[in-house]
Amino acid sequence: QVQLVESGGGLVQTGGSLRLSCAASGIISRINAMGWYRQALGKQRELVADITRGGSINYADSVKDRFTISRDNTKNTVYLQMNSLKPEDTGVYYCNANIVRLFGPTEDYWGKGTLVTVSS
Repeated sequence: QVQLVESGGGLVQTGGSLRLSCAASGIISRINAMGWYRQALGKQRELVADITRGGSINYADSVKDRFTISRDNTKNTVYLQMNSLKPEDTGVYYCNANIVRLFGPTEDYWGKGTLVTVSS
């Protein structure tokens, strides 16, 4: 059974920083793209950033130059370094990964989410 577990959320003041981590576990053959999404109260889930296995990166315009996504393929882990945080960054942050299981189909998996709250 494949699982994604996020950590690192919390409460921070405007201008502060947080680092999110997401580790995949289970019987995994390979992880393709990994990414972070967020959902603010009353809004749709949106892409924050994603990264391919080879390291190609895509950011939402709203977080460019403030957030940095990275991954460690040896640890099946993706990170999101968030700097210069703003109140509008508040929301639940979800990890997503496209995972090739050792015995089974390739599927998209989601973590349960970690709450980030930025106070003004």
